[in-house]
Amino acid sequence: MLKVGLTGGIGCGKSTVAGIFADLNTPVLDADQIAHRLVEKGQPALAQIQQEFGTAILNPDGSLNRQNLREKVFSDLKQKQKLESILHPLIYKTIQAELEQLVAPYCIISIPLLFETGMTHLVDRILVIDCPVETQIERVQIRDNLTIERIQSIIDNQVSRAYRKAKADDLIDNSTADYRLAEQVKKLHNLYLSLSACRD
Repeated sequence: MLKVGLTGGIGCGKSTVAGIFADLNTPVLDADQIAHRLVEKGQPALAQIQQEFGTAILNPDGSLNRQNLREKVFSDLKQKQKLESILHPLIYKTIQAELEQLVAPYCIISIPLLFETGMTHLVDRILVIDCPVETQIERVQIRDNLTIERIQSIIDNQVSRAYRKAKADDLIDNSTADYRLAEQVKKLHNLYLSLSACRD
């Protein structure tokens, strides 16, 4: 099975593109969704995070207070690395386990930090979703209601747009959210089906 790693900067539209692939009956494994599941109430990863960061990162009901944790890790690189050392191995272990269950010509593995975590060897091709930094900031402001400074610090913590584009096997331009996005995905869907057939 052909494994396509889908990545891109914050606000580039990775979820939208993954959703279009899913509508074409392509299996999509999403690292962010897996991370969310891993930190649900009662999960071992949440207990580990609490141990490292203290009870301030929990809500009164014992669930994760994402806002508090985000504040902690984005203002301190060491804390960010600490969180990643807990979560990343678990996320990749889960992806591997889910991959083994799949039967399909190809699948999409959506990993926002594919380059940053050095996990490109996990996939056969890299699909980058791209848009200008100004567009990223605008979209994330509307979506997450964060300050421009905070969004910029998240962008600065990711590899550059130029680096991603240079490393991409395939590129989707998502500068304008319009009908062309679905067309670009459909073209790649057909390409991946034919590449997968060549591998058999």
